[in-house]
Amino acid sequence: MEFTAPLFLIIAAWLLDILLGEPAKYHPLVIYGHIVKRIELWLHRNSLSPAKSRWRGVCAVVLALTPVLIITALTIAITHTTFSLIYWAIALICVYFTMAYRALCEHALEIYHALNNADLQQAREALAKIVSRDTTNLNEKEISSACIESVLENGSDAIFAAWFWWVFAGIPGVILYRLANTLDAMWGYKSSRYLYFGWAAARLDDLLNYLPARTTALSYCLAGHWRTGWQCWMQQGSHWKSPNAGPVMAAGAGSLKLRLGGAAVYHGEQQQRPELGRGKIAEASDIPRALTLLRNAMWIWLLLAAVFLVIVQTIVQHVIFSP
Repeated sequence: MEFTAPLFLIIAAWLLDILLGEPAKYHPLVIYGHIVKRIELWLHRNSLSPAKSRWRGVCAVVLALTPVLIITALTIAITHTTFSLIYWAIALICVYFTMAYRALCEHALEIYHALNNADLQQAREALAKIVSRDTTNLNEKEISSACIESVLENGSDAIFAAWFWWVFAGIPGVILYRLANTLDAMWGYKSSRYLYFGWAAARLDDLLNYLPARTTALSYCLAGHWRTGWQCWMQQGSHWKSPNAGPVMAAGAGSLKLRLGGAAVYHGEQQQRPELGRGKIAEASDIPRALTLLRNAMWIWLLLAAVFLVIVQTIVQHVIFSP
């Protein structure tokens, strides 16, 4: 029970997210974002050389993470053994705040309903809330493809990675992951302003997402067309610009038997991205299918994590502590 207790807390946090969604005001990450902006204003200068800018970016990451992690460690030390109910309450709140299942579904369904009503303008505006590409001139199939890409990728970033770090590193792990992910979202761009300053934030996020992304890809494969998902992951995942988004999106697209990727406009410049998946071009009716794949993958991920933790518990009890 001790080893599988984190999984029950995940389910509780998932239910809480479904019931409440993301807080409309005073979300901790919004407050954290304001602090991060102040750190950037203090340390970042466009006139610095690449080496100095990168070094300042490293210092900014350390400065943004260290105080929060120290406070987290002290809180755990005080509550874990003496006030266990408080500890689990804090853990529940942390996991709840670091996942965004309901918000992701709501955004995707808003796009789906707009397309169903043949309102391309509303669909483009809804899509612009969850992607960084230019949505101004996208047609129905392009909107559908971009929406599904976002569901698959954000499923990994906003759900599975947070779960992974909670299960394997507890409260410090899930907090470190979400803060690093926030820093990457703010500084991890390959623009002239952040190319060097944001290097440390981007690399830390890549590192923390490496294993979660691959457990997500495996879960997507198992939740859909296994063989196609696995083949697309192995053959296409490494060709994507992101080392973690590639496997996730390739596995998800293959499992849905859809073709994603292709040309997209970012900040006024067209990028020719590799094709991911195999099968037909995505359309509006495939958006609910992607959400179903995500939900089924979440249950499969929990099952795989439970099996892994039971195996670890058995090893600990019968090998390490055996007389």
